Amino acid sequence: LPAFRDSKLFIKDLHFDEVPVRIYLPRVPSASKRRGVIFFHGGCGMFGSIRCYERICRYIARKSDSVVVSVGYRLSPERKYPAQTLDCLTATVHFLKTAGNYGVDPGRIIVCGDSAGGTFTATVCQELVNRRDIPKIRAQVLIYPFLQALNFNLPSHQKNAFTAFLSRERAVHFILKYLSKDCSMKEAVLAGSHVPESMNLKYSKWINPELIPEVFKVGYKPPLPTSFLPQVHKETKELLKTRLSPLLAEDAVVCRLPDTCIITCQHDVLRDEGLLYKQRLEDNNVKVTWCHVEEGFH
Repeated sequence: LPAFRDSKLFIKDLHFDEVPVRIYLPRVPSASKRRGVIFFHGGCGMFGSIRCYERICRYIARKSDSVVVSVGYRLSPERKYPAQTLDCLTATVHFLKTAGNYGVDPGRIIVCGDSAGGTFTATVCQELVNRRDIPKIRAQVLIYPFLQALNFNLPSHQKNAFTAFLSRERAVHFILKYLSKDCSMKEAVLAGSHVPESMNLKYSKWINPELIPEVFKVGYKPPLPTSFLPQVHKETKELLKTRLSPLLAEDAVVCRLPDTCIITCQHDVLRDEGLLYKQRLEDNNVKVTWCHVEEGFH
C-alpha cells in the first residue's frame, strides 16, 4: 500500500543516510518523548517492501503510541548480500542518533522484524553491542526469525518439512538465492554436507536437538550421517557467519544483548531456531519474553 492519510498518524517517506524509510508519528501531542520502533520486514532479503507492511506498521504505531520507522532495505539479487544487513544497520544507527528530532526518547528504542527481518534484527543488535557513541537499543523483538544455517534437520525442520508457504526445501532454496549461490547445492546443504565435522562439534553445544524441549520433539528421528563436501563448504561459507547465522555468535556478544521478545509458531519450519536462541539468551542472563503461537505458521 502507498502511504496515505491516517486520522491518527503523520506518515512520511524519508531517507536515513540514503536508506529509504517510512516513518509513522502519532498525531496527538505527547507530554513526554515517545518510544521508538525500528521495523525490518521479512521476505528472505529478496521480497517484501515498506508498502507491503504498511498496515502492520500503522497498527503498531497506533496501538503502542510509538514512532515507527519501517526500513526499505535494498533487495537481493540487485543488491548483493550483505547490502540488506548494512542498510538495516545504517538506518538503525541514524535513528538512534537523531531520535530526538522525531520526539523519541533515544533510551526507549526497540528493533523488530519478522522472518528475515528477525535475522536482521538479531544481527544489528549483535553488531552494535560494542558501540559506545550511540544509545543502547532497549529491546529486540524477533518474530519467527531465521537464525542459523548450520543444521536443517532439527525437529521443526522434520515436522514442518512440507508445510505450505515455507517448506524446509524452499527455505534453503531461498537462502542460496539470497546469497546468489548455485541452487544445485541445495540437497547437500539440507543434508549438512556443507559443515565440517570440527564446526559441528564446536556448535553442537548451541545447535542440538537435545536442547529442544521434549514436547516439540514428538516423532523426531535423528538424521543419517552424511559426508562432508569441501567444495560445497567453500562455496557456502557465508551460511556459517554470524551475520547470516546469529545463533553462532560467541557468549561474549550474546551476554550483552538487550531484553528480547521471541515469537515462535508451532507449524513453522524455523520454530526451533527461536527456541534455541531463547535458551542461549537465558543462559547468558538476558531477559527473554517468549510467545508461542500453538496454531501459528510462518
